[in-house]
Amino acid sequence: TDHVHAIDQIRYLANFDGLTGLTNRQQFNARLTETMQHAQSSRNLVAVITVDVDRFKLINDSLGHSAGDQILQVVAERVNQQVRNSDCVGRLDGDDPDVEIARVGGDEFSLMLPRIVHPTDAGPVAQRILETLREPIDVDGQSLTLTASIGISIYPIDGVTTETLIANADRAMSHAKSQGGNSFQYYSESLNATSTRRLVLESKLRNAVEQN
Repeated sequence: TDHVHAIDQIRYLANFDGLTGLTNRQQFNARLTETMQHAQSSRNLVAVITVDVDRFKLINDSLGHSAGDQILQVVAERVNQQVRNSDCVGRLDGDDPDVEIARVGGDEFSLMLPRIVHPTDAGPVAQRILETLREPIDVDGQSLTLTASIGISIYPIDGVTTETLIANADRAMSHAKSQGGNSFQYYSESLNATSTRRLVLESKLRNAVEQN
């Protein structure tokens, strides 16, 4: 019995995040790939939304990892509640195989919105997430207010592979964070160009310092 339980636990952790119960990065990528293949034949759009909690490292370092874990669980619950059933993610009892929400990193979450009609359909979802995260969270007797930076990419406009679509949503999220956070940003080619220029500049500066 213990052996069977251990095997079930291993299978669970292979697909789901142990802290929040959401799907993990591997499972999210697999579901996104399947949905994109279906969207290609049906000519639907698919949105990928990346959500990153602003200043989470500071919160985690100040209050401790236990408090950080509580915050991540609250974030996961609130995101799950705010995204309409046809959009959201990672429920163990979900009936719709196209619906996804995942924890893909420390304080980073990804959502997949299948079968959207227009790219702007993802904006209201991102706005609802921002608003629900701004509601105070009680952690160990302290009331905290969170903000987040959100990036959005659209299949097939912003990419036709899983890797590209996720990377472009991440770029858009990083731009939103660089602008002060607490906002969402759609991906655009100009963001990619800006990101590339910044990487080149950082590399040149690093080499300049090393070579005096």
